[in-house]
Amino acid sequence: MREGKGGALTEGKKEVGALGEKAATAFLKRSGYSILHKNFKCKLGEIDLIAKDGRVIVFVEVRTRFTSTYGSPIESILWRKRKKITMLANFYITKFGLENESFRFDVVSVTKDDGHLNIELIKDAFWEV
Repeated sequence: MREGKGGALTEGKKEVGALGEKAATAFLKRSGYSILHKNFKCKLGEIDLIAKDGRVIVFVEVRTRFTSTYGSPIESILWRKRKKITMLANFYITKFGLENESFRFDVVSVTKDDGHLNIELIKDAFWEV
């Protein structure tokens, strides 16, 4: 936490992101997903979550917003980010020899309203760019 305007405590960007990823992970598990990796890192960057939904490998981008000043979490995933996630997914698929598996890209949106977290899952949110 950090001090914001008027001395009020506010969450920092990393804290908000970590809270969103934790909430998204719990939500996906309750929805029947198996979590394979959290914050998978390689030379190209990082994928928030990699999971399995049945037989499908799912690359999950988690977007958390506690204010609508800069738009919704979903609106923040521009083509550059989609391209980067696609490159990371291709690296992961090659690294683990998963070329014959089915996969998709999901987005989990986490917002805060009146102190409550709202979680929205968008399955197959985008395809390769």
